Amino acid sequence: MNGIPNEERQRLGALLDHVSQREVMEQIPQFSQAEVYNQVSPSAERPEALGMLVFNMERGVCLEELGDFLETCPAVKPFDVILANELDDGCVRSGCRDTTRLLAERLGMNYVFGLEFIELVNGEDPKGFHGNAIFSRWPITRAKILRLPEQYNWYFDRQRRIGGRLAILAELDVAGTPVGVATIHLENRTHGPGRQAQLEAVLAAAEEMFPGMPVILGGDLNTNTFDGRDKDAIQEIAGDAGLQRRCLEDVAQWEGCLGAAAAAGYLAVPDHPIATRRKPLPPLPFCGDGAGQRHLDLRLDWLLVRGAQVRESRTISTQTEDCGFAVPGSALARFTGRELSDHNAVWASCALSK
Repeated sequence: MNGIPNEERQRLGALLDHVSQREVMEQIPQFSQAEVYNQVSPSAERPEALGMLVFNMERGVCLEELGDFLETCPAVKPFDVILANELDDGCVRSGCRDTTRLLAERLGMNYVFGLEFIELVNGEDPKGFHGNAIFSRWPITRAKILRLPEQYNWYFDRQRRIGGRLAILAELDVAGTPVGVATIHLENRTHGPGRQAQLEAVLAAAEEMFPGMPVILGGDLNTNTFDGRDKDAIQEIAGDAGLQRRCLEDVAQWEGCLGAAAAAGYLAVPDHPIATRRKPLPPLPFCGDGAGQRHLDLRLDWLLVRGAQVRESRTISTQTEDCGFAVPGSALARFTGRELSDHNAVWASCALSK
């Protein structure tokens, strides 16, 4: 995806002081581009089931370690498709690399990338692109970008960005069987009805694009059950076990987007209360200087499956202490950080009908 010089990025960003994100994004063709790269020859044999993986990769900052994790972690295998969130292209924080392309080349997978945000804070970024991707061992026959209804303007956030949340929808040719997939990133800086409106847009697009096909949607749905900006709510939840059960475990009862998916015939995976993200808490008054490592464990990452049978599913930790499978001498074995990503991965085996 072609970059934009920093001077032009900043000029476009400054327009947001006066006009909407939609008006600015319409001037940037990259926001509507679904860049498909089919580079792998598929097997001629149709599998009984697809190994589906949802993984928010936290910008691809730990790219070599993520590659090691995907190649050597027994719990993520086998995977045929990865529905991925948060991958950088040309950002200083991730080594100025096209993290999607490099990971696809390493894993030997096809991919499609969609641009979610253009980062403006660091003028040294060669591109400042940040987005989502689908990786597939099967050919991607067509793909489209779906811009989701805006629930938050990120230009006025401390991260200062052009853009907004999206889904990428793609049709795969699985040895002659068409399968519809999508990677989704819903807004965390909004409440439940805002996320529901966004997912309903995805469900409608999938209905139109994938008639009669098995459909597997997934990604970071940011099902906080609260507005991610509301520090007071976060503090209240952190100090109340009952609220934690409601907001962090009984998510499907309180997040309208999951109810909308169920009403449309989708099964949500995982179907048991297990956390997929560790959210750092803001400092608390009774914690001294706030230096203690306190986190809320959230259920944010999901697969939504219709027209295929979920045979097995699991959530895989990305904390370093759980990576005992790392090959000696590998980047993962040498890694000294606490976690590869602030999200765990979700895997499921999805059997296709005969």
